[in-house]
Amino acid sequence: MIGKPGYLEEAEEIFDGWQETLIWSCLQGVMGEVYTEQAHGFKSGMALLGDFCFLAGKPNEELVRYRPKECRQEFVIMVPRDEAWGEMIERCYEERAKKVTRYAFRKEPEVFCEEKLKQITAALPTEYSIRLIDEELYHWCREGRQNREREWCADWVSQYADYEMYREYGLGVAVLKDNEPVSGASSYSSYRGGIEIEIDTRPDYRRRGLARICGAGLILECLKRGLYPSWDAQNLWSKELAGKLGYHFDHSYTAYEIWGWNQA
Repeated sequence: MIGKPGYLEEAEEIFDGWQETLIWSCLQGVMGEVYTEQAHGFKSGMALLGDFCFLAGKPNEELVRYRPKECRQEFVIMVPRDEAWGEMIERCYEERAKKVTRYAFRKEPEVFCEEKLKQITAALPTEYSIRLIDEELYHWCREGRQNREREWCADWVSQYADYEMYREYGLGVAVLKDNEPVSGASSYSSYRGGIEIEIDTRPDYRRRGLARICGAGLILECLKRGLYPSWDAQNLWSKELAGKLGYHFDHSYTAYEIWGWNQA
């Protein structure tokens, strides 16, 4: 039987030692949900936040195939704690599971050079402006869920139910051209003491250094507020950008991109 634990503390041991901020968000009750296989003493768990699903504890096929009723998306990124979970994902989803490599970075609060980050943001060409994501920009980005021309930036705010939640937990900066966002860095998710960074640039404005400027700007804003700006790279481009901003690579890990999650 799969369900939410009565108390989140019941699931903490399952994920113990996993340095992943999205899991922390779920366990802290900030955002996301935790599900456990409850028939055998909470030995298997799933932390689900947005497009990400983390599986830990004793491998359990029912949990791998489980899709909460409130989840409507067909796509999910499953991250197994070990190879046994990975093998089970492959068996359950077969050709629908694309095995990919992602890149994790050390969480080092004192690693950033503020002077260097300020130099990066100062290089913003004069035809652009940069500003914090406020209520106006929050709603502009939310419309990306229905507006295909804006879907490139929807994940800046997609995990926050309303602006009040974003104002309390989230943080982001956007670069504007002619008063319209063309690049930005924001919190994909939040946990106590930090955020997980999401950077996106409109396709026709890529390769102009805007993502680097936005990343530097967001890190500086986090430092002002005593927040840690956690970084996880989907690809080698993101890994390289993280290094330019001061992060130190820790390790690569395996994940599975699942299409047709609702067909499990």
